[in-house]
Amino acid sequence: DLGAGFIQNNNVNSVSKNRLQVSSNEIIPFNSAMHDRTYNSNIGVTALRRVGEASSFMINAGFADSRQVTDTTDDFDSYSLSFAFDTTIGNQSISPSLSLSKTDNGDDADNFAAMVGIGGFFSAGEDDQHSISYGYSLSDSKNNRNMNDTTADETNAIGHSVSIGHDYMINDIASTSTGLGYSISEAKVGSNGFHTYDLSLRLNLAFPWAYISIGDALSFNDYKKSDTSVTANRIRSDATSTFDIMLTKALGDFFPSIDPNRSILINLSYDKVISDANIINYDYITDSFSIGISKSFKLN
Repeated sequence: DLGAGFIQNNNVNSVSKNRLQVSSNEIIPFNSAMHDRTYNSNIGVTALRRVGEASSFMINAGFADSRQVTDTTDDFDSYSLSFAFDTTIGNQSISPSLSLSKTDNGDDADNFAAMVGIGGFFSAGEDDQHSISYGYSLSDSKNNRNMNDTTADETNAIGHSVSIGHDYMINDIASTSTGLGYSISEAKVGSNGFHTYDLSLRLNLAFPWAYISIGDALSFNDYKKSDTSVTANRIRSDATSTFDIMLTKALGDFFPSIDPNRSILINLSYDKVISDANIINYDYITDSFSIGISKSFKLN
């Protein structure tokens, strides 16, 4: 798999709605830059092997690179390695997995993460119009502490996440997806630990000329302890709403001579995040536009 993309973000640093923030119990200006562009690329290789009649084993290795134009928060190189085993038990499709990653951040400590999880789904209803999915994952994230990043390890965390989803095929073109999730992050420093509750709704439209997906996700975050570097009088709590619309179309629809098999995909997306918080630092609106192009090759 090969991919490249471009993102225009209109509030890259999540500047608050009134351009103010709290620091050490004092209100000060929030003067960070808002508009920025990011260019990214990725490459991945997947090996798949059948195991018996109804099972398979997969290994995926990937590399991703991201470079920001003005700021450096999105400057990173990321390496990943994933293993997954897919099998069927009765009417259940079960997939245990393990993933490892290393991220070299441009202006922050290196991050090492490992996640183990299990997910599954089963179909129900007439003509299998309904699909129920579920999953659990356990993650361990660590950041290198060094002379330049003396507090990086304060966000080291063990995470637990559970989810359940429902997909419904309305007809050959339209389908819906609904998801519920709960996760907890147990950070080394308590002010970085939090609980998250998620609800997502999505409409998918598989037109002959393009694939369009429209979604909205609500996320409620409750932190465990106050961050004294911001304010000691209030524990952070926020709610975010993320609206997005994505369009996928084959390059060959525009240039048949370049992509006769319509295997090169163009992805266009827009998303808008509205965050409402009880601390003004996290009360913000941001939106972004992205353009991506990807192609998959079969090596055998």
